Amino acid sequence: MTPPLLRAEAVRKSFGTNEVLKGIDLHVAEGEVICLIGASGSGKSTLLRCLNLLEQVDDGDIWLDDQEITDPRIDEDEVRRQIGIVFQAYNLFPHLSVERNITLGPTEAGGVSALDAKARAAELLARVGLAEKAKAYPDALSGGQQQRVALVRAIAMRPRLLLLDEITSALDPMLVGEVLDVIRELRRDGMTIVMATHEMTFAREISDRIVFMADGLVEESGPPEQIFTAPRSPRTAEFLARHRS
Repeated sequence: MTPPLLRAEAVRKSFGTNEVLKGIDLHVAEGEVICLIGASGSGKSTLLRCLNLLEQVDDGDIWLDDQEITDPRIDEDEVRRQIGIVFQAYNLFPHLSVERNITLGPTEAGGVSALDAKARAAELLARVGLAEKAKAYPDALSGGQQQRVALVRAIAMRPRLLLLDEITSALDPMLVGEVLDVIRELRRDGMTIVMATHEMTFAREISDRIVFMADGLVEESGPPEQIFTAPRSPRTAEFLARHRS
């Protein structure tokens, strides 16, 4: 059996007296798409931030291949080059063009030449239908276009794992589809993805596995059809009854 690309074991994280993650176990295989679902406050976003080392875990371990990335001696920047993350807020640099937003990481942190980075940016922008926006600035784009640029910026670093944190929740409903189409294409390309989402229909379609989180724990995990048609946990069933989209 192939070992997982990433595994989190007994991960705990508190903010003051509020324990947000209470011993999370999560294994992610290469090429797998996992959707994290659950109510706001269940720990989904905190888990993603811990996987990317934006938050330091209080207890437990996270491994990328055979390397413990929660080891204090680890080079966090090197880890983040391998584990990309996109948030619901686009976080684009407003003073930089779309092209420069995308090429900044590869040229400054990835050792890629400016010429190669621009070629990669042009290729990726064309794939997401934004080839003509390379010289535009973020404030000239719609929310959906900005989120597609944020996705391209993360992909341009050629990460081994992509984390997506509710990336459609701040968008007008009319713009959600164009972002989800990009994720569908990434899945077809074999990208390993862990995404937190409230888009239940999309989660059922796109994922290899659904992980339902509640109160800082994994309440239930399984294939989409099993989770959506025959959940084992009453809490999962109750959540889905209230959040079907």
